[in-house]
Amino acid sequence: MAKLDLTLSGPDLTAALVDLPSVSGTEQELADAVEAALSAYAHLTVTRHGNTVVARTDLGRDERIVIAGHLDTVPLNHNLPSRRADGLIHGLGACDMKGGVAVGLRLAATLTEPNRDVTYVFYDCEEIESERNGLFKLSQSAPELLEGVFAVVMEPSNAVVEAGCQGTMRIEITTRGERAHSARSWMGKNAIHAAGEVLARLAAYEPRRVPIDGLEYREGLNAVGISGGVAGNVVPDLCTVTINYRFAPSRSEAEAEAHVREVFEGFEVAVTDSAPGGLPGLERPAAAAFLQVVGGTPQPKFGWTDVARFTLLGVPAVNYGPGDPLLAHKQEEFVPEAEIEQCEQRLRSWLTAG
Repeated sequence: MAKLDLTLSGPDLTAALVDLPSVSGTEQELADAVEAALSAYAHLTVTRHGNTVVARTDLGRDERIVIAGHLDTVPLNHNLPSRRADGLIHGLGACDMKGGVAVGLRLAATLTEPNRDVTYVFYDCEEIESERNGLFKLSQSAPELLEGVFAVVMEPSNAVVEAGCQGTMRIEITTRGERAHSARSWMGKNAIHAAGEVLARLAAYEPRRVPIDGLEYREGLNAVGISGGVAGNVVPDLCTVTINYRFAPSRSEAEAEAHVREVFEGFEVAVTDSAPGGLPGLERPAAAAFLQVVGGTPQPKFGWTDVARFTLLGVPAVNYGPGDPLLAHKQEEFVPEAEIEQCEQRLRSWLTAG
């Protein structure tokens, strides 16, 4: 079994994590290594839930906070093993989000007397469909393990706080026609041509900009796929346009679906996946205390993250981790060593301040 040494520096541990491949659905080896490494520390209570590992302190503190990070990555794209140059760690998952996981693991191992009790959650299947997400499963099977006054999800954020997150919804719009030989096309009805109006509505759509807690969230409604066709000489009878809607956290999933159905009124619309947004909650005392230590100007989170799952549980949460989110999922993704060290130092200061 692969082993992790949590006494390594944050950058060294990040490189070691990158070199343990963990594409979504194949996290078992890494989860095994994380469980074994954390179980060596007497101040932690470690439990395993599928390929999600939870480690908790139980010091009787007045407050409990949660630090969470996902173990999985998107598929390999000729970017393993890790490579280090000019203060950067390159490789699959370096930015999204093994740099953040390294920070969380080092804090779990070394903070034996934090000023708040801490629950560390290292979970699987974040990068794929919502129902397989390890944090989602934990919220259903053991929500008490995610209780706290505040949560930090260590998604890449350039080492500044990104508050809340937008919701995301995938929709399929199906147009139907009638097959015919393309030489006698007037005998049928072309379903692909019928999808032209769907694309026209998308092209004309003007997304909202929504201010919340002093942050501006920018929505988006975009076609991300189209399929149809039978053969080179057949008028197609079916076409499907796949659309992704990113909506501000002030809009519920039900409101988002109603909006999409209004935009595409007259078409056959099916929602295939959906996850709610997360409100920033920056006015809450726990969040304010964290911001005071971390510093910087909070930014809105445009991409969806598991901050939203904590929001549903009534736990205010932010994204805070090393790496540029614009590099997430790219072949050339990397994380700066300095940001790994900076995030760890600031979180350590927050959790040890008198």
